[in-house]
Amino acid sequence: MRQERRIVAVVVLLGLAVADGRGSVEPLRVWLHAHNCYPDEGHGGDRLARALAVRHGTIAVEQDLAWDPVRRQPVLSHDTTLDGTEPSLESYFFRAVAADLDKALAERDTTSWPRLVLHLDFKSHEPALHAAVWDLLGRHARWLTTAPRLPDGAAPAGLIRGPLLVLTEAGPGQEQAFNDLVPVGERLRLFGTVPGPVEPAGSTAEERLDRAFTSPPDVLIPSGATNYRRWTNHAWAVVERGGQASAGPWTAADRDRLDAIVARAHDLGLWVRFYTLNGHAAGDDVGSRGYNFGALDLVRPRWQAALDAGVDFIATDQYEAFGEYRTSR
Repeated sequence: MRQERRIVAVVVLLGLAVADGRGSVEPLRVWLHAHNCYPDEGHGGDRLARALAVRHGTIAVEQDLAWDPVRRQPVLSHDTTLDGTEPSLESYFFRAVAADLDKALAERDTTSWPRLVLHLDFKSHEPALHAAVWDLLGRHARWLTTAPRLPDGAAPAGLIRGPLLVLTEAGPGQEQAFNDLVPVGERLRLFGTVPGPVEPAGSTAEERLDRAFTSPPDVLIPSGATNYRRWTNHAWAVVERGGQASAGPWTAADRDRLDAIVARAHDLGLWVRFYTLNGHAAGDDVGSRGYNFGALDLVRPRWQAALDAGVDFIATDQYEAFGEYRTSR
């Protein structure tokens, strides 16, 4: 059984399609998902440049978005309390990647597309923010990986590949703005996650953590891909009870749990992301301390297991360390 799983993982890592009759996983070769890849409170202004320097096939970068009602544009922020210094998505991200994406268009090596994945994590959900993002993507449509807007209920269409793939999640109003309001026959510019299980009202944090770990894969991922919903996004607490801070030694049971969740996602035609796999000393300033296993020697077995399982997006704040590990194997 272990050998069969490793064969499947190799197929996914090589970027081949996986299908079982219910859906297929569009091939991607994403080794690094650069978590929170933007300046925050004056720190981390070099995070995008650092991520782009870690080139091992396609990479993904996360940009957290809030609506700036004064400048009336999407800005990069981890929360909705703004001071006016937050960079815009246009100035920080799109200007930085324009030359590389235009070069990709000129080279026309479509086998390497998408070269870059942009993950938009909306921290607020104003209709004005959704509309501004849609319009911004329209101004950069020449780069986008798209799909035709199909009638509701139609089977997912194949992607029309460009050098940039844009993903979002399942926040309020997003599917309506980015799919439902798009006329049939036009192009979808970005793609969302499938909704996760609904938490019972009044659940405590401890109850939510316990439910995340004990829920079987078909509960964690209750539905499959649609033409708009193309991926599923999970905290590491669904693999190890309590998440990073509570994790013990990596075990065969942990690996089996990870393999089962990834297999469920791929069987349903979905890409899958896990966040966020860090391993560093407690005092190190690498970003998200709450996602820390405590040392590189502790996170590396998890990185390896995620690669073996065929996880499509492995989120970490340790871009260079992950890149070096990926090269070394």
